[in-house]
Amino acid sequence: MATEQSRYDEFLDRVQRLEHLESAGGILGWDQQVMMPEGGTPARAKQRSALSTVTHDRLTSDDLAADLDALDEESLSDDQRAVVREVRRKHERAVRVPSDLVEETSRATSEALEVWERAKAEDDFDHFAPKLEELVELRREYAEHIDPDADPYAVLFADYEPYLDLETAERVLGRLRDELVPLIDAVGNSDVDLATDAFEGTFDVDAQEAASREALDLLGYDWSRGRLDTSSHPFTSGNQFDARITTRFDESDPLGALTATIHEFGHAQYALGLPDEDFGTPLGDARDLTVHESQSRLWENHVGRTPEWWELFLPTFAEHFPSIDATPREAYEAANRVYEDNLIRVEADELTYHMHIVLRFEIERDLVAGDLDVSEVPAVWNEKMEEYLGVRPDTDAEGCLQDIHWSHANFGYFPTYSLGSVLAAQLNAAVREELPLDEQIREGEFDPLREWLAENVHRHGQRYTTPDLVEEATGEEYTADYFVNYVTEKYGDLYDL
Repeated sequence: MATEQSRYDEFLDRVQRLEHLESAGGILGWDQQVMMPEGGTPARAKQRSALSTVTHDRLTSDDLAADLDALDEESLSDDQRAVVREVRRKHERAVRVPSDLVEETSRATSEALEVWERAKAEDDFDHFAPKLEELVELRREYAEHIDPDADPYAVLFADYEPYLDLETAERVLGRLRDELVPLIDAVGNSDVDLATDAFEGTFDVDAQEAASREALDLLGYDWSRGRLDTSSHPFTSGNQFDARITTRFDESDPLGALTATIHEFGHAQYALGLPDEDFGTPLGDARDLTVHESQSRLWENHVGRTPEWWELFLPTFAEHFPSIDATPREAYEAANRVYEDNLIRVEADELTYHMHIVLRFEIERDLVAGDLDVSEVPAVWNEKMEEYLGVRPDTDAEGCLQDIHWSHANFGYFPTYSLGSVLAAQLNAAVREELPLDEQIREGEFDPLREWLAENVHRHGQRYTTPDLVEEATGEEYTADYFVNYVTEKYGDLYDL
């Protein structure tokens, strides 16, 4: 009979092989979006489908199930118990899903990416609609297998945030809508004129990339374990040994590329801060998307949109763009203006951004529930844009086709952007209790912040559930209070409210 330790070691070996397969799948996905030639989709769809099937089979294997049953009642350490908890959660969900559905979904998403990219480029929603309809149906089927008695959207949401339930997400989104709509209205009625023209003009893409690379140097990005590329939608992929960033450039919007790059740096820094020795186990994996988004939003907003950042970085920025004639205060104002007519989520300011999230959340929830037909998406999207943001897109490329997530079948993902922003503000408050962060940003000293986040968030991996990790890092339960106070104070100052 195997000893407890040897049984756990055997179990851990299975888990690591499984995690390495998932990691390899991530590299195939990164390559498809960044480096793969345009004609590679048919082969890549089959490759990713085969790999996802092998991964699913290992996750649902009888051997893994036997390990979990044997270990569940044994005297394990807290860390070992956490690994068992996380693997059991994934196993119990996966074992309910047929392998052929996993394979079909992987194939469909690989094909959908190319279809979405063309539909967006040609402003042709009808080209994407059949794929979207297929993906919605596949995800409904997936949710039905996992829990036929549950709200299917809640089942999908739990793939991205398993420890904050959908009711929590709805409560937070509802509070943000209630608090931010009047704040946005007050900003719109303000007589204050911010320096919104500080970065107007045409800005060379190569110079923007050079500036983005210098920003990453300054923040402390480890180039020996990462790289910067361009993609149609900015994203980060990888682990503690290989965390890759992508961004995109617009000649008329140098701030968009810079803030996107800083945002993705936050994701990459989380991955790079995970413990090397736990690679291939849940202790070496990030704690789901609310926490992941908190890291990107903290760096993007609580560092990259501060007055101190612009005191530090404006001279470097101006070296690449000699036409810029702005003071640090003017640059700060330009980076934080509230756009009344902003159509694009990834270009939105901190306030209107969350109305974009509410809109997407409501649409995809109704899609999954069967209360909205795919054919109705463009019209409903435009109506909600007008209701929440006072603007109506002229094209679907600027409307319902703007985000990549639906081509990945990532229904349930969007709420984590707002949940993460809320947590970013709570973590920011905790950091500032211990560090003179404003002074450190002004001086370009980012080691203390990276070290604080590594110590209080990153090194734990999935040791704690989301609520427990938040309490461990901040000493308090997860709350939207800090975010509401932060934006009220910040924008009250900017717009003299």
